Amino acid sequence: SDVCSSDLGLLGIGTVGGGVFTVLERNQDEITRRAGRGIRINTVADLNVDRAKEIVKDRAQVVNDARAVIKNPEIDIVVELIGGYGIAKDLVLEAIAAGKHVVTANKALIAVHGNEIFKAAHEKGVMVAFEAAVAGGIPIIKALREGLTANRIEWIAGIINGTTNFILSEMRDKGLDFETVLKEAQRLGYAEADPTFDIEGVDAAHKATIMSAIAFGIPMQFEKAHVEGITKLAAIDIRYAEQLGYRIKLLGIAKKTNGGVELRVHPTLIPAKRLIANVEGAMNAVQVFGDAVGTTLYYGKGAGSEPTASAVIADLVDITRLLSADAEHRVPYLAFQPDAVQNTPVLPIGEITTSYYLRMRVADQAGVLADITRILASHGVSIDALLQKEADEGESQTDLVALTHETKEKNMLAAIKEIQELKTVAGEVVKIRLENLS
Repeated sequence: SDVCSSDLGLLGIGTVGGGVFTVLERNQDEITRRAGRGIRINTVADLNVDRAKEIVKDRAQVVNDARAVIKNPEIDIVVELIGGYGIAKDLVLEAIAAGKHVVTANKALIAVHGNEIFKAAHEKGVMVAFEAAVAGGIPIIKALREGLTANRIEWIAGIINGTTNFILSEMRDKGLDFETVLKEAQRLGYAEADPTFDIEGVDAAHKATIMSAIAFGIPMQFEKAHVEGITKLAAIDIRYAEQLGYRIKLLGIAKKTNGGVELRVHPTLIPAKRLIANVEGAMNAVQVFGDAVGTTLYYGKGAGSEPTASAVIADLVDITRLLSADAEHRVPYLAFQPDAVQNTPVLPIGEITTSYYLRMRVADQAGVLADITRILASHGVSIDALLQKEADEGESQTDLVALTHETKEKNMLAAIKEIQELKTVAGEVVKIRLENLS
């Protein structure tokens, strides 16, 4: 490519690719002033050639074959915006083998195949940048990798999936159940026709996996993440949580403990007075706790055409600035030097430590509470707060809600099993984890 610009090949020009094109065009002057040279799109590969041509007009070539972009000697940087683990993985590895730098917004690919991709890139001496893979336009990867590099990061807790946060916000606002709100979210375009990855917590787990690797200097270990979505969350629990001063959010949590790393995604009670508890709608937020800096919070749009493009282009500027630097002077892919990445174990869910919200359907009679507190105490679980509802007129059962102090998950499960065997307790005990984030 000519000396005064970086030439890009764009693989895919859907929502994000279109945003990259628009923002690059609109802010070309600013971007050139920052990068020290121009960044221009040389070729776009998309199966839908007609649609692609409508977007780029005559400002770049359009082809229907991604491999033509990878083989093109003029192209310095390949931007992968296809998504998924299939063809995207092959193309990224082929681009690296061809000596191209890679920018991707593909969290699934990085979380599941990142170790292999970074190894290949390291051997070839090329950069792989993925700011757009976590929390859209929020520069959280940069903050973790560079801004907070003096710190021992102790934990990260993030609302990193806009679809589920929108659904939870609506459930809380309108008192509606999950199914009703999901249909509405699909109608408004916040949820996809097949929302599985979002509502089951998989998307958030991809992002939490990436953040855990960068924060703690461990390999990507997505398969060890504990993943729970919001499909089983009941409107009544959102309401009780509110009465006790908490909000329920789907959190991605990465925490360093003496025993290892906790890596988990699940609905979580958070004190309502925390800033992150007040992140509503499709917005994202990530709270990071470092030993030197204390708590920091990053908030913004976690998806969408231009917010995600903002992160992609920041990566393009980084790579452009460093094109002439030798590999040793670049920021390592995972913040820690490649030979210093450690295999710290990711803990099974039974070994994590947190507080809990429990809801039980109990007989409205004397002695029930005493039995429950006795069982909890025998498993080393102490109660922090209780909410006991008056039984409705003519009802013989009532709801009992308890918040516990911190304990190991396996102790909690053993206690719940015993409580469910009580004659005075009807049905399942509902358990939701609680984090104070203090």
